[in-house]
Amino acid sequence: MNKIEQMIHFSLQPHLENDKLRLVPLKEEDFEILYEVAKDPLVWEQHPNKDRYQRPVFQTFFEGALLSQGAYLIQEKQSGEILGSTRFYEYNEADKSIFIGYTFYGTKTWGKGINPQVKKMMLDYIFQFVDTVYFHVGKNNVRSQKAMERLGGRKIAEQEVAYHGEPNRINVVYEIRKTDHLPSTSKSSRH
Repeated sequence: MNKIEQMIHFSLQPHLENDKLRLVPLKEEDFEILYEVAKDPLVWEQHPNKDRYQRPVFQTFFEGALLSQGAYLIQEKQSGEILGSTRFYEYNEADKSIFIGYTFYGTKTWGKGINPQVKKMMLDYIFQFVDTVYFHVGKNNVRSQKAMERLGGRKIAEQEVAYHGEPNRINVVYEIRKTDHLPSTSKSSRH
């Protein structure tokens, strides 16, 4: 167990999967396969930092993902294709909360129900340990704000967020409370 896991008594990177998708802990050697998804400018069109498709900017984003110790590759199980990335971050032991975010998907997966499946797996797992999950969504990222509302997220604030190695940006903060979350009835594996 790493230092953070020892403090919180659970893993920020368990292997999670359902029938179609797998969340695989991000490793340093995953840069090239994830950059293949990230290098499309359309992926970042509504995100707070629209330049993440550029290799040096994405490198900084990737470094922040590794430092979080809670980042994942999102993988389609049947083909093994990498669809995007997401992460757990900013665990707060005192108020039993955590953030999920920094999520992005390749454009060919948009509108195919991938995000709700990923978030459901993550929420089902993390609500065993926390009472509230927060999400940062770019203030102008209408697509992701609508996705959050479909997941049951409540908009509670706006906040300036300091991204690793990037300028601060204004984000909308959403929350989902454990008491409002219905656990999945689908098979989910945690290793």
